[in-house]
Formats: sequence, structure tokens, C-alpha cells
Amino acid sequence: MLAKQQPIVQMTNIITEFGSNRIHDGVSFGINRGEIFGLLGGSGAGKSTLLRQMIMLQEPQQGSISLLGKQLNHLSKKEQQGIRLQWGVLFQFGALYSSLSVLENVSVGLKEYTDIPPPLIEEIAHTKIKMVGLPAHAAYLYPSELSGGMKKRVGLARALAMDPKLLFLDEPTSGLDPNSARAFDHLIVELKHMLGLTIVMVTHDLDTIEYVLDRFIILHQKKVLIEGGMADVKRISHPALSEFFKRAK
Repeated sequence: MLAKQQPIVQMTNIITEFGSNRIHDGVSFGINRGEIFGLLGGSGAGKSTLLRQMIMLQEPQQGSISLLGKQLNHLSKKEQQGIRLQWGVLFQFGALYSSLSVLENVSVGLKEYTDIPPPLIEEIAHTKIKMVGLPAHAAYLYPSELSGGMKKRVGLARALAMDPKLLFLDEPTSGLDPNSARAFDHLIVELKHMLGLTIVMVTHDLDTIEYVLDRFIILHQKKVLIEGGMADVKRISHPALSEFFKRAK
């Protein structure tokens, strides 16, 4: 009998507070290698906070986070830097450097954290730009010259530049028109299969939830209401689930 695979991300009994306001009260869940996993819930449920905790931008008051087999609260500064290089992040609004071209934005991490020669860095950046579906000439544009959808793709190319094992996406389709959003969904699924990625995303887009996510959690009243997929949701009758999917439409 095969041993059960350890989750690539494990959140255990997470308690998060902002002053006297408790956001998470004993949140636990695991994310399996190779899946697209969603962090769902209403406004203020703490979805993006969980993502920020996973990428070490924020610490919970209590609980443990294991990522890629490492306990995040037990890492040295050097170990923290090493594990950060194994993931990529696409923030909600792209977070591009406005004074840098697309090519320069995608190259930032490679220049800062590797000894790769500049000509090869440029070649890698061009490859990533093509990988996310942007035309070759887009490499020489600046963020102010890009549409919202193009900015998201540049942010995604930059997140992929270091060949990460994990990809974190915060509201990747927010602000996009329906056609652009569905194209971005298709790209995410394609990249998962092509690169063998594990992808964690915050989203409220019902089409993304239904057609892209393998599994997800829904946060409700500071706890995990459900962990599973759409098939699990359809088997459970709960007013909060009905309300969530009504609002997501």
C-alpha cells in the first residue's frame, strides 16, 4: 500500500488577529502537490491574509505553516531566502515597476538572485513572455502602455522567471473582462500541466472556481466551512454555501 503523500502546503490551527479583531480561529487545511487550490470566502474572511502568511509577508498569532517540507517559523534568514526562491507570486494588481520595461520587469529576480550571464537572462525573460501568451514586441513596452490583461500576464511571466515549484495568485482575473478572464483561466491550467506547478489562488470568480480549481476551502465565520471540490459542495446543504455562490455569480 502506497504511503499518503504529504501536502506541499499545510496550515494547522491558524489564529490571526488584527488588534482585537480575530480573522482566523483555528484554520487548518492542506494543499497537495500538482493541484490548483483556491482560497475562497466572503469579503473580510481573510483569504489574502492566508496567502500572505504562506509567502512569509505576515505571521499568524498562533498555528504552524509547513511549506515544501519546511516549518516556516523555524527557518533561519538564509533558509527563508532559499525557500522564497522556490515560489512565484502574482499580486492582484501586477505590482510592476513602472519605470522598467516588460523585459526588465521579468528579469528582476534573475538579475538579483542568480549569476546567470545577462544575455541568457534576456533569453529566459523572452521565453517567459512568450509562455504567457504575449507578443514578442511587448517585451519593450512599459506598464503604462499595457492593458489590464497584459499587465497580469507580465506579472505572471515575472512570477515564473525563476522556475518555481509553487505559484501564488491573488485575484488573478479581477478587473478583466469576461473573455480576458477566461483566457487567463485557460493559461493557468495550461501552465500547471506544462510546468508541473502547484498553484494556490485567491479568487471569487465563479467560472474560475468551477472550471479551474481542483480543490478549495471556503472560509466562513473565521473557520474552514468546507475543504474539497465542486462535487463536495453539491452534496452539502448549508445556507452560507448558497449565499457564497449566489454572490460569486
